[in-house]
Amino acid sequence: MLLLLLGVLLFASVHLVPSLAPGMKASWLGRLGEGGYKGTFSLLLLASFALIILGWRSIQPELVYLPSPALHSPALAIMALAFVLLVVSNRRSRLRLLVRHPQLSGVALWGIAHLLLNGDNRSVLLFGAMAAWAIAEMIAINARDGAWIKDAAPSWMSEGLTLAISAVVIAVVIALHPWLSGMPVW
Repeated sequence: MLLLLLGVLLFASVHLVPSLAPGMKASWLGRLGEGGYKGTFSLLLLASFALIILGWRSIQPELVYLPSPALHSPALAIMALAFVLLVVSNRRSRLRLLVRHPQLSGVALWGIAHLLLNGDNRSVLLFGAMAAWAIAEMIAINARDGAWIKDAAPSWMSEGLTLAISAVVIAVVIALHPWLSGMPVW
């Protein structure tokens, strides 16, 4: 459990530095330059992913709570919305006029949906912590950046392309999920 916890804490800490400790980020940039900062940031994230994966695989799952089978379909719908938001975070979309932080909102929904589907100890730690981090990050960014300035709405053609990309991403995730996690989606 310790490796998983360390991995999640490292992931969250590295991501929270720019919004909660801008002086630390500035110091880091000053010493290492833009490339060094990004390289170090990336290496720390890779280390966090390695700890998360090793931690996840080293834990024998123990049931903390029994998820309700009635929540399976709603959780899958939440998961689909999460992936649409993740795609929207890299594209112009009308959804960005409603959601200030689509990527972080997608991660929060992804974590919440997984908590509705999984009641074991490692799932509670990983998905609960990732959802909590995403929410904390949104609050920190809002406090740092102030008022939300919205972009203009994109064309309907662009919106349709965003939805098509989202559908492909969801299909790929469904296809790869059993291989990545050992659990089928259905």
